[in-house]
Formats: sequence, structure tokens, C-alpha cells
Amino acid sequence: MTVLGLGAMGSALAGALLAAGRPVTVWNRTPGRADALVAAGVTEAGSVAEAVGASPLVVACLWDHRSVHETLDPVADALAGRTVVNLTNGTPGQGRELGAWAHEHGFALLDGGIMAVPPMIGTPAAFVLYSGPEEAFDVHRAALDAFGESRFVGTDHGMAALYDIALLSAMYGSIMGELHAFAMVRSAGVPAVEFAPLLQRWTTAVGGFHERTAELVDARDYTRDVVSNLGMQAAAYHNLIDAAHEQGVSPELLAPLHALMLRRTAEGHGHEDTVGLIELLLTRR
Repeated sequence: MTVLGLGAMGSALAGALLAAGRPVTVWNRTPGRADALVAAGVTEAGSVAEAVGASPLVVACLWDHRSVHETLDPVADALAGRTVVNLTNGTPGQGRELGAWAHEHGFALLDGGIMAVPPMIGTPAAFVLYSGPEEAFDVHRAALDAFGESRFVGTDHGMAALYDIALLSAMYGSIMGELHAFAMVRSAGVPAVEFAPLLQRWTTAVGGFHERTAELVDARDYTRDVVSNLGMQAAAYHNLIDAAHEQGVSPELLAPLHALMLRRTAEGHGHEDTVGLIELLLTRR
């Protein structure tokens, strides 16, 4: 297999392939990044063309969508008949554009989303999303499994990026809440390490409702078994904002949710579950 790009993630991918007993050729724009891998048994190519020519399966893990084209455009003809797995973070639209470009040049493209940080690659904790031609996924799945659990999410080239961005959005939403929480206790001189166990206990207790939320979203019925309705939460939410101001903490991570809660309540949905806020987020119907 060939791996293009030896940042932290690309190096981890190449290392996982090597650990799985597969021959690996690598290329990186900046020389010197492959030294440790070469010492372990990886072959370093002197050019993209040489790297592409070394394997029928080419994995690209580069900086961004533009760098993918900058790297692959000059060797597009050499890619014909091969499979390219793009694991560069991007958007659904970029994945679809790259898929169409691959089709024009006669090679298969699997666009992917890595749900792991580099140290997790090659462990059971990692999973990688793939979309594109399913036959290409089936042919190369055994090799791709070296990175972590391989999950095919559809033939639409944009689906892996869509899942990836959705999952990352949930992660960053959680991070925002945790940062605000730690800012609040720090403002009162409370050691973060003292507060952390309570935060862990609370987020675990209230964070296990993904399946119920999904059912409400799919049904578009936010009146089922409501325990704490939107109107009540909207009325009390200002306390989070007010308390932040009192403590000298900016509420800017929390304020957008309050505005949505008030808007949805004003539209007559205060009796519903907070999940109904999703209707305000969808700008296309």
C-alpha cells in the first residue's frame, strides 16, 4: 500500500499497515518525516508518481482538499485502474467533487473520515468511515481494517465526510460545555481536578439518550414522553447566562442555545421536548 502524507495521522496509518504485515510505500512533501518508518521497514518514494506506481491502493492523508488536488492532479493519469482512499478531512461537497474527478480519470475513490486520534490508530478504539463504490471497499477492506474498524456508510462519496463532520460537531459541542463549566469553577477558585469527577458523573448520567433523541428526530414528533419541556428550560436558562456574568465568565459558548430556545417557545412549542430545536437548524426542507 501507498500512503501519501506523513503528518501525525499519516505516519500512524503507515505504521499500522506495517504492523499488520503489509508492504508500505510512503511519500511526504517535506523530506525527513519518513526516517523512523524507513528504519522500521517502510519504503520511501522520491516522488508522488513513484509512490503511486508502487501500489494498486493509495491512501491520501494530507492537509486539506486543495492539497489533495495539488498532490494528485499531476499524476491523475497514473491513477487509472487504482483505488485512492482519501482520508483527508473535508466536507461532503468536497468528497463528491473528488469522486466525480476520480470517475473522469478512471480510478475508484473511497472518501473517508477517521474517527480517532493518531495514538488510537490500529486499536479497537478506532473506526474509519468510508463512502464511494462499495465494490472497491469490499476488495480492500482487509487492508483498511489495519487502521481500525472499517464502516461503509454509502455509495454517495459525500456520506463519510457528512458522518465525520456530524460526529465532530457533537464532540465540539461537548467540549464547549466542558470549557464553560471549568471556567465557572475556576472563577470561584475551585481546582478543576476537584470538580472533574462530578462533571464526569453528571455528563454520563444525562448523556445516554442518543437513541431516544434519534427516534424523536426521525418521527418529527417532539411531544412523546416529555420529562422536562422546552418552555420550562427556556425560562430557567437565563440563570446560566446571569451566573456567568456574575462570575466574570463570558457566556458566548452558551448564549446561542438560549436564543433558539426562546424562539422555539415563542412559536408555540414550549410543551415539547428540547429535541425540537432541530427544526430551527434545518435551513433546507
